[in-house]
Amino acid sequence: MVRALLASTKTQTRRDLTKTFARFPQLDGYETNGTLKQIEGRSVPCVEFVHSKLGLWDPETNPGGRSGWYVPLKAAVGDRLYVREHWRSRADLDRIPPREMMSGVAVWYEADGKGPATDLHMPGKHRQAMHMPRWASRLTLTVTDVRVERLQDISEQDCVAEGIEWVTRTSSGNFYRNFDAPDLPIMAYGAYRSLWNHINGSDAWDNNPWVIAYTFTVQRGNIDQIARSA
Repeated sequence: MVRALLASTKTQTRRDLTKTFARFPQLDGYETNGTLKQIEGRSVPCVEFVHSKLGLWDPETNPGGRSGWYVPLKAAVGDRLYVREHWRSRADLDRIPPREMMSGVAVWYEADGKGPATDLHMPGKHRQAMHMPRWASRLTLTVTDVRVERLQDISEQDCVAEGIEWVTRTSSGNFYRNFDAPDLPIMAYGAYRSLWNHINGSDAWDNNPWVIAYTFTVQRGNIDQIARSA
């Protein structure tokens, strides 16, 4: 996916909201239809949940209960986000945790390959993306659209914007990598379905969860450097 960002073929991402909703036990008995609300005091939009029997609050039919909950999302339109990648730093820093590294030390990105040694340093051990410090990032996303929808409502065009891997073009259209049958490329919708199941489990697509769909632009550069030059 990082390579797709670098190639400017990925401008959308989707996140399964099932785990997010599971963190809120007070949502038991509530349902959402994907409505987003801007709540006062919140800088990000919230997903509206309505009680499955009582509906929204009403002074006559539901005078004592709370019939609406609002779960905040991670980002709003206009927010900048930095991309965390699998990475390496100098071999002589292998025992140093990322939080203790000083900004500006050499960084190698796994998406580029292990990379050659510099004149002074060798690339060290592989480090997980979740441990990449903010100062080491090289890709910045600016959110241009946020929506909540069912996973299977994704369009063919949006599947392409998710950065699926193009394989070949025929008179019938473009065909993309098929994780279910690698020797049989398929069109975008089926390719994205196979990718989702590859990442999330064989029945993940059939569950058709609510997802948050972010659309964004991609800039090459550290998020803080971009902010200072804006």
